[in-house]
Amino acid sequence: MKRKALGKGLSALIPEIDAPAVVPNEIDIDRIEPNPDQPRFKLEESRTEELAASIRENGVLQPVLVRPLGNRYQLVAGERRLAAAQRAGLLKIPAVVRNVPDDKLLELALVENIQREQLNPVEEAQAYQNLLETLGLTQDQLATKLGKERSTIANALRLLRLPPGVKVLVAEGKLSAGHARALLASNAGSAEMTRIAHAIVEKSWSVREAEQWAQRQAKKTPAGNAPDPNVSAAADKLRLIFGTKVEIVNTRGNPGSGKIQIFFYSPEDLERIYGVLTAKNSLGLAQE
Repeated sequence: MKRKALGKGLSALIPEIDAPAVVPNEIDIDRIEPNPDQPRFKLEESRTEELAASIRENGVLQPVLVRPLGNRYQLVAGERRLAAAQRAGLLKIPAVVRNVPDDKLLELALVENIQREQLNPVEEAQAYQNLLETLGLTQDQLATKLGKERSTIANALRLLRLPPGVKVLVAEGKLSAGHARALLASNAGSAEMTRIAHAIVEKSWSVREAEQWAQRQAKKTPAGNAPDPNVSAAADKLRLIFGTKVEIVNTRGNPGSGKIQIFFYSPEDLERIYGVLTAKNSLGLAQE
């Protein structure tokens, strides 16, 4: 069954919250405190300045969302708008005030940013992880709540396994999520993965070229142990299907038998791989 999209906006996720009025209030900017669970790592300087210039010309067209906090307010969603309004020299900003409970604070901040496509892939992955840990959700429950496919959540979370230097390249938009998944499917160590990630950026490799590198990397074996090309080809295909390291190992002294090893690095990764194994069509098998 196809999941519902996010077209209904934030209100679809907070029907139980008392929302007294949709008419925004003008609130003093210096009375608004930041959201400590904001899923963004950093604001892009150029985009913030562009928005500030637009605000100087046209004002704030979309109010921020805040919740009461004593005689002050706490930002729920709209971090970039608030920062741009401050930069534009505004003293007040239009804001919708709602009584948002603690367990909805991170959720609303994440969904609002996803709807506006403001999070980079690493920020989005970290936000998903924060939601899973904070709210105690499974990946299936999170996917349903956000109107996404479970595989989308699982693939995003895999990016958190990247070496720190590679995460930075993905966060800056220099390396795509597709390139990153190709790197994760290799059996390269952290240092080698980082070196190749920089090479991908410098040489403008396509995702397909990154996948071919991952396949070649997986074929490397100690001298004197030349792999069977058919076995290597099968391992390459399985590696791309499962999106993780896969090895086909022959039994010593009996090349006609062996074992297939599929590596996983977290309970969620295991669950994702199990989903692939039990979905026959994903392995190219005929339906019964």
